[in-house]
Amino acid sequence: MEDFENKLRLIREKIENIDKPLILELGVREGRSTKMFLEICDKNDGNLVSIDILDYSKVSNNPKWKFIHSSDDNFGYINKLIEQEVDVLFIDSLHEPEHIRNVFYNYFNFVKINGLIFIDDVVWLPYIKGGYRDNDFVETTNRMIFNKILEIFNSNKDNLTLDMNFSASGLAIMKKVGNNLNDEKKITSRFFSFKNFLKKFYKPKPKN
Repeated sequence: MEDFENKLRLIREKIENIDKPLILELGVREGRSTKMFLEICDKNDGNLVSIDILDYSKVSNNPKWKFIHSSDDNFGYINKLIEQEVDVLFIDSLHEPEHIRNVFYNYFNFVKINGLIFIDDVVWLPYIKGGYRDNDFVETTNRMIFNKILEIFNSNKDNLTLDMNFSASGLAIMKKVGNNLNDEKKITSRFFSFKNFLKKFYKPKPKN
């Protein structure tokens, strides 16, 4: 819980001075991020829209909050309900690489230029064997999510900036700087190349 609170503090620092923000939150669960976003909305005369496949409508009765009970990839339904550009997009719903890719590409269209996008749970280090959250499934999934984010960014350097926070399960922090996203392309690695394999057996002679 403390790890997540630290990430919320980081997000708060980056968005707390946005005037009249519209915040779009994908994933509510216990409502911790929801409550933090609503504090900012109360302070800065903003509004929060949250989407979750489970019914969390009782998390708050704040009039600045709109809850949509739906899967966040039900785009045909949800897109009609978003009536203005979004200042902040927070993605913390289904932690699966293709799902994150799909919701990112859809809701990116609603984010303002210079708007911020946060994607939670993108780092695998706490879940490695012997790690303090040792979990092979989450380790593998978060590695794939991390790589998917890199593919999106590498294919869209004119449209996005990217910072990675590696504390706990990690947080991707992106800024929208262009409108037209390209499809992501797989990043080709030379790690398993024959040339790299030979390096294990070849030791260059030291220079005199």
